[in-house]
Amino acid sequence: MNLTKKLFLGLGIGVSAFAFSQSGVQPVLTGAPFLRISPDARAGGMGDQGVVTSTDVFSQFWNAAKYPFAKTSSGVGVSYTPYMSKLTSDVFLLYGSFYTFLGDDERSTLSASLYYFNMGEVNLTELDAGNNVRDNGTVKPNEFSIDIAYGLKLTDNYSMAVTGKFIRSDFGSFNSDSSFKPANTFAVDVSGYYMSPKHESISGYEGRVKGGWAIQNLGPKLDYTGDEESRSYLPTMARLGLGYDLLIDDMNRFSLSGEASKILVPGPDEVTGEVPNVGPIDGIGKSFKNKKSIMFSGAAEYSYDETFALRAGYFAEAPEQGARQYATVGVGFKYASFGLDLSYLINTSKINTALDNTLRFGLTWNIGSETYNAQDY
Repeated sequence: MNLTKKLFLGLGIGVSAFAFSQSGVQPVLTGAPFLRISPDARAGGMGDQGVVTSTDVFSQFWNAAKYPFAKTSSGVGVSYTPYMSKLTSDVFLLYGSFYTFLGDDERSTLSASLYYFNMGEVNLTELDAGNNVRDNGTVKPNEFSIDIAYGLKLTDNYSMAVTGKFIRSDFGSFNSDSSFKPANTFAVDVSGYYMSPKHESISGYEGRVKGGWAIQNLGPKLDYTGDEESRSYLPTMARLGLGYDLLIDDMNRFSLSGEASKILVPGPDEVTGEVPNVGPIDGIGKSFKNKKSIMFSGAAEYSYDETFALRAGYFAEAPEQGARQYATVGVGFKYASFGLDLSYLINTSKINTALDNTLRFGLTWNIGSETYNAQDY
């Protein structure tokens, strides 16, 4: 197995696999690890959080329950994220999303997205009996998911959504006997979003409280080999966020938000290093034995007339779970119905991250008319 092959196999096994280089680090590894990578440039400037931030076209990835609070009746977005850009130029994440309101009462939404992770081309080689390197061809590993969600306002201030997903993870049959096969499965997300009415806040300004939660990627394991004992958990996640908007005037808004997230997958046993082989629901229960598998992020966003935005954030997780720690910055521009978001990640940990010094891009197009939310919120 050559270096390139090892690199991409490690990438496929888990986003945090690099953390094994640290003594005593045993991060939780899953199949379809791309589902843990934020594809959203706006969230990429806010510490990779989005469960509680204000609604945008890319809410599908974080919390589809935000869509019923959208200010525009329909929208389309696409984002591009280079991955491992220091090592290669042909690995990237591509994400597209769409939402629209259903009915004249503007209380329910339908949304969909496509998330694609291209891992480039991998040249496979092996040593024959004479220790000569033999070419075994080329594979093109990739992963993708297709999501459809329905969101509904249950009250004027609270909404919920259910998302269905089809997930395919194809690591390109890395081993020469082709026993490593593409894996397919499905999953469900359930989420909720709260936005309070405006109220008097600091120095007489208006303000509002926001809250959001999501349980993501709940579904059967991925089967890469046909062996029951080696099936991989999906990256099931629980997210909880709280935010506050300070509405300085009709043109200026300042927002603060914080988010905690936990991976609901059992980690390796501290003594044996083995991962419990149980069903997804039992795995959620066992995941709470791993008290250090909680990640935190904080973010701030300043918006002027919803045409210009400045963003900053920070993300941190425990050293035992991968030691990812990084700061993010971002900007957003909007002209007429079109928007552009850019973000940049700055690694602050001793452990390298695949997105270090990466610039992410997002384009949005609001193709509908204003909703009642544009006046109420």
